[in-house]
Amino acid sequence: MAERVLVIGSGGREHALAWKLAQSPQIQQVLVAPGNAGTANCGKISNSEVSVSNHSILAQFCKDHNVGLVVVGPEVPLAAGIVDDLTAAGVPCFGPTAKAAQLEASKSFSKAFMERHGIPTARWGSFTDPQEACSYIRTAEFPALVVKASGLAAGKGVIVARDQDEACQAVMDIMKDKAFGSAGETVVVEELLEGEEVSCLCFSDGSSVSPMPPAQDHKRLQDGDVGPNTGGMGAYCPTPQVSQELLQQIRESVLQKTVDGMKAEGAPYVGVLYAGLMLTKQGPKVLEFNCRFGDPECQVLLPLLKSDLHEVLLNTLNGTLASNPPVWHQDSSAVTVVMASAGYPGSYQKGVPITALPQVQEMNLQVFHAGTALKDGAVVSSGGRVLTVTAVRPSFEAALQAANQGVAAVGFPGAVYRRDIGHRAIAHLNQRRGLTYKDSGVDIAAGNKLVDMIKPLAKATSRAGCNAELGGFAGLFDLKAAGFSDPVLVSGTDGVGTKLKIAQACGQHGGLGQDLVAMCVNDVLAQGAEPLFFLDYFSCGSLDVDVAASVVGGIAKACQMAGCALLGGETAEMPGVYAPGEYDLAGFCVGAVERGALLPRLHDIAEGDLLIGVASSGVHSNGFSLVRKVLERAGLTYSSPAPFGSSGQTVGELLLTPTKIYSRLLLPILRSGAVKAYAHITGGGLLENIPRVLPQELAVDLVKMFCNNLEKCYEGGLSEEEMARTFNCGLGAVLVVAPPDAQRVLRQLQADEQAWVVGSLAHKQPGAEPVAVRNLKHSLCAGSTPGTETGVQQNGGCHGDSSTPRRRTKVAVLISGTGLLIIVLVLINITKMLRFVVDHKLYGSRAEFDGTIDRVLEEFGVELVCLAGFMRILTGTFVKKWSGMAALHTLLALTFCCIHST
Repeated sequence: MAERVLVIGSGGREHALAWKLAQSPQIQQVLVAPGNAGTANCGKISNSEVSVSNHSILAQFCKDHNVGLVVVGPEVPLAAGIVDDLTAAGVPCFGPTAKAAQLEASKSFSKAFMERHGIPTARWGSFTDPQEACSYIRTAEFPALVVKASGLAAGKGVIVARDQDEACQAVMDIMKDKAFGSAGETVVVEELLEGEEVSCLCFSDGSSVSPMPPAQDHKRLQDGDVGPNTGGMGAYCPTPQVSQELLQQIRESVLQKTVDGMKAEGAPYVGVLYAGLMLTKQGPKVLEFNCRFGDPECQVLLPLLKSDLHEVLLNTLNGTLASNPPVWHQDSSAVTVVMASAGYPGSYQKGVPITALPQVQEMNLQVFHAGTALKDGAVVSSGGRVLTVTAVRPSFEAALQAANQGVAAVGFPGAVYRRDIGHRAIAHLNQRRGLTYKDSGVDIAAGNKLVDMIKPLAKATSRAGCNAELGGFAGLFDLKAAGFSDPVLVSGTDGVGTKLKIAQACGQHGGLGQDLVAMCVNDVLAQGAEPLFFLDYFSCGSLDVDVAASVVGGIAKACQMAGCALLGGETAEMPGVYAPGEYDLAGFCVGAVERGALLPRLHDIAEGDLLIGVASSGVHSNGFSLVRKVLERAGLTYSSPAPFGSSGQTVGELLLTPTKIYSRLLLPILRSGAVKAYAHITGGGLLENIPRVLPQELAVDLVKMFCNNLEKCYEGGLSEEEMARTFNCGLGAVLVVAPPDAQRVLRQLQADEQAWVVGSLAHKQPGAEPVAVRNLKHSLCAGSTPGTETGVQQNGGCHGDSSTPRRRTKVAVLISGTGLLIIVLVLINITKMLRFVVDHKLYGSRAEFDGTIDRVLEEFGVELVCLAGFMRILTGTFVKKWSGMAALHTLLALTFCCIHST
């Protein structure tokens, strides 16, 4: 339900706040108390006459008028405890408590606080006696020429003196003559700092900070920064003087330190924190803190805010700012020019008519009212600073030109305004200095540091054929030295995909190197090739040497695991292309294979060949966009306890399990000649990768799966087909072998890895899919492990089904002909048949022939054997082992005939 919001205040800042809040679809009405002519009956915005000084009356008003949020603009109500009182009455109020607002309300408190917490600021002294203050001014070891009234003085209680006499006179004016009233009962005397003055504001939820773009205010009345001090004659944003690197320094050394310090002292700071800074040669130093938006900074900041201001304020109040940071327009500049009454900041006339405001807004400019009122329906002046004209344009120069044109168009007799807002930015932009690569965001020194860190890691991957010495323009590899006589080069390239997002979100980068190497190396292996060398590509917006070193270190370690050399790579720093903290990875592997050993051997692959699956370590590096969507639907975060996997693991840790590298395991087997084809199960899952290595006339029947880590995907609403097309389903590699070689290959694999026969090849039927995947749903629901058979529930159900599983019996039907046909049935609930042909002519003896049949039966866990029209003589050893099956002979033969006929 849309709600009402009440903005406290009457200036240009409050008009800007109301204007931005009114853009939120969550808000029905914005009330402003007391407001001005610009906030009177303007769309969603209207003024209210409720008393803001009586907090009890104000709280009751909010309850009576369904006001869901109060936003306080000026500092005086904050220092008076309006947030404390409204919050205690159950009315949400945006801004710091009175205790936290001391950062602005008492300059003496603020300076002492900065000293306690090591926040950089000018040297200072605090005094309640004017003589002591003057003595300090005359004896200080630094120019103590800045005199401030410690209390609130409407932004005017600061005097910058030219010499010690003028500084002492300022003390007397403030403390004896009461130039700023009670605000001057205590004065702070500060060191005069030299440099550029800027305003850095942030939102703070009491723990974290979210900086706004840096701005610069213009305090002096006239062009060239001359004339008396004012509340501000204009501002622009962002300031080119504050680089992203400097802003990060300010965030850490000033803003976050301040919020941490206030929290430690029992006064958590929630609201807008404004740091007025001097950019000195020694670094940024705090001149003062304000506990609210600045005026006129607010008028240039809010037009650049892309996010919904209402949501930003709620996230700040709810303590969720870190996970929901505000978004700002990146390619725009804003300039605002203040129009003041003649005589300001001294005495001035009120009631001066102001015209042509609609025409100014037609120029795509925003007019924010400050000291205005309505008289007989017309807008007239009622204060010193009357209004501001704000322009937002793609460049600073265009924004300044547009704002000046808008000011000139306003009908306001005797108005005083500056025409040089942003002159310091122009001077900065026009400085004739050598532009460095680092100015654009590329840090060559950081890149060189990274290379120095990873050189020894790469050197450790040296192998026959290369020395893996980084630093040249290209890497060299000697095939003859590596032992090849008639090689064919094989290359593969890949990335890690959106698994990067999970690693970056979890801050765990080391495993990505293995993912990258594995994806490329396993592809090269699919051609039967030995991986020889690897090159990586790491790209980012801003180089974090530690993160990059962790990633590349993982690549080097993975190259050692794969037996290939890390021959070279590239680190690309591309400001503006990647968001902060983001990076991308790509890799390139080159291998070689003797010409006669290339895979797949399509002419050798035949019906009846077996498929052996090698276990994956999880999802590997494919399908993570879908995984992230499944997690979102399941309500899981990366820090949630994993609903599968090892005990104590989080979801993020489980998903970041590195991809398996199969080269050292598979190369000896591939070189033996027993493997006819090898499919790397990567993007495209089972359905697309296995057919890549098969003749078109053959189809695959997959019957044994191992998918327990994908259970949440099934619960997330994915079909079996979608899962088989996206994920590896527990199989990182699939080998095609002839039945006589299956047991030997399995024994070699199982010595180091989980592996099992997962299916067979048959002639493809017209219109049939090239891969049929069976038991996938059952594997998910039962969490089966390789080589283990489990029951099937009567109704085929999965979760929440308490029916008793029925035991399945595997039965083999042996039929003789030109070759022995072995059909394996699963009873009860016959839903699957596997067919294998064993040609007796390939074997030199009856014992060897029977031994092959025996191994196939064992591999599939056959418990009963049926001889259906079997015409061959079996050895005594075979018959003795499989005796006891005769009782079922006739039944099974009939069953087979029924199945075969259908």
